[in-house]
Amino acid sequence: MTPELIGALLPLFVGLPLLVAGLLVISGHRLRLHAVVNFTTMLTMLAAAFSLVYYFWSNDGGAIAHQVGHWPPGIAIPFAADMFTALMLSVTLILTVVSIWFAQASRAANSRYFAPLVLILTTGVNGALLTADLFNLFVFLEVMLLPSYGLYVLSANRKLPLRRVHGARLYVTMNLFTSTLYMIGVGFLYGTAGSVNIAVLAEQAQHDPTVAIAGAVSIFALSIKASVVPVHGWLARAYPGTSPAITALFSGLHTKVAIYAIYRIYAVVYNGDTRFLWIGVVLFSLTMLIGVFGAVGEKTTRTILAFHMVSQIGYILLGVALFTELGLTAGIFYLLHHMIVKASLFLSTGAVEVRYGTGVIGALGGISRTEPIVAVTFMIAALSLAGIPPFSGFAAKFMLIVGAVEAGEIAAVVVMLFVSLITLMSMLKIWTGMFWEKGSGGPATKSGTIITSATRDPYAQEASYTPELATEATHAQVTTLTGVQTILESDDTTLPRRRINFALAAPSVILAAITVAFGLGAQFLLTLSGIAAEGLLDTTDYIQAVLTR
Repeated sequence: MTPELIGALLPLFVGLPLLVAGLLVISGHRLRLHAVVNFTTMLTMLAAAFSLVYYFWSNDGGAIAHQVGHWPPGIAIPFAADMFTALMLSVTLILTVVSIWFAQASRAANSRYFAPLVLILTTGVNGALLTADLFNLFVFLEVMLLPSYGLYVLSANRKLPLRRVHGARLYVTMNLFTSTLYMIGVGFLYGTAGSVNIAVLAEQAQHDPTVAIAGAVSIFALSIKASVVPVHGWLARAYPGTSPAITALFSGLHTKVAIYAIYRIYAVVYNGDTRFLWIGVVLFSLTMLIGVFGAVGEKTTRTILAFHMVSQIGYILLGVALFTELGLTAGIFYLLHHMIVKASLFLSTGAVEVRYGTGVIGALGGISRTEPIVAVTFMIAALSLAGIPPFSGFAAKFMLIVGAVEAGEIAAVVVMLFVSLITLMSMLKIWTGMFWEKGSGGPATKSGTIITSATRDPYAQEASYTPELATEATHAQVTTLTGVQTILESDDTTLPRRRINFALAAPSVILAAITVAFGLGAQFLLTLSGIAAEGLLDTTDYIQAVLTR
C-alpha cells in the first residue's frame, strides 16, 4: 500500500468507533450484541495498528499524514502517524480490549451505555494520538474525557456512594481545570505564532521566547493530566473511586496520552531545546520520589498502585528530559512497558477485590493457596514494575539508567535506583498482605453483617460482602483507612480451591504474559522504540508529511 492510501485510512481510527457507538446507542438494551460489536471493533482497530507498526518497521521509520476533507494544509484537520504513534495506538487498544473483557467478567459492563461510552473514549484517544494540530488535540482530549465521566460513575461501587461522588467530583474538577488551562496555552500560541498546526510551529519555541512561554502553559496543563509533581495528588485519590476495570483502562489511556503529547510537542515545537531540560530532570526526579513515598502509608491495593503510577510517570518523562537517542528510546520503551504492567497489577488485585469484596491489605491474606494463578500473575507484574530481570521493567530501567549516565545526570540515577528499591518493598507489602500471610479476616461465607466504625474517608476500599463473594471469617475485624469493620455470622472457615474464575483472571494473565514477552524479546521492542526515538530527534519526515499531504 502507498503512503497516501495508508494516510487516507487514518481517519477511520476516529470515525469507526464513533459510528459504531452511535449505532449501539440506538440498538437498545442488547448487552450481548454490544459486547460482541465492541470487541470486534476494538480487535479490528488493533489489527490496523499492528499493520502500522509493521509498515514503519519495514520502512525503517518515516511518517504518513492525511488532510481530512482534502482541504489545503493549514486549514484541514491534519492526521499524522509515525512509529511512536503506531506503538501507542497498539498498546492502548490492547489495554482497552482486556479492560473490556474484565468489565464484562466483573459485571461492570451491565449497562446499555457502557459499550458506546468506551467506543467514544477510544475515538478521543485515537484522535489525540493522530492529530497534528494543537487545537484539535484539545478537542480530542475532551472527546476522551466526556465519556470517562460517565464510565467513572457508571462503573463505580454503588454500595459506596460517598467514595464514588467524591472521586468523580475530583476527577471532573481537575480535568476541567487542566483542559481550560491547556486551551489558554493554545490561545497564546495562536496569538503569538499565528497557527496551531504543530508542523507550522516546528522549532519556533527555540527561537521565539513568547512561543516558548505559550507552549510551556500547554505543557504544564498536560503535566497536570499526566500527574507530575507538584500537581499529582488528584490521581491517587480519584482513580481508586471507580471499578478495577475502569481504573486499569484510565491508567493506560489518560495519563499516557498526555505523556505522548508532551513528547511530541517538545520534540517538534521546542526541537528538544536543551536550555529547559534541567527543569524536567528536577521535576521528574521529584515525581519518582514523592510518588513512591506517597504509597508507603496507604492501606488499600488500588491506592498504593495509583501512587506508584505517579512515581513511574517520573521515569517515563525522564526520557524526554534527557532528550538523547538512548534517553528517548528508553523513555518510550518504559512508557509501553508501564502501560501493560500497571494494568496487569490493577486487574489482578481487582480480580481479588471483585471476588472477595475488599482491596484492604491484610483483610484476606494467604489466598495464594486458593488463587495461585492470580498470585503468580501479580508477582510477575510486581517484579517487572520494580525492574527485576528477566521482565520488561529491567530492560526499561537499565536503558534509562544508562541514558542518564551518558547524559551526566548522576543524581537522577541515584533517585531511580532508590525508588526501585522502595517500589519492590511496596509490592512485597501487597504480596504478603494479600497473598501470603494469613489475614485478619475475610468475607463471611454466609450472609453477613458489616459494621463500619467510620465512613468519612470516601476513598477507602471498604468491603462489600455478599454470599456470592464468600470466603472465610469468624467474627474477624478488618482494619481499613476509616476504622474497623466487624464481620458477623460466619461458621465455615474453609477456603474452596478456586474462587476467581478464568474470565476474571485471564485479562491480567494476558498482560503479565506480554510483560514477560517484552522482557525476553526486549531487543525487538527496543528496535521499534529506537525508530520512534529517531522520529522525535529528527522531525523532518513528520513535518513534511503534515505540510505536504
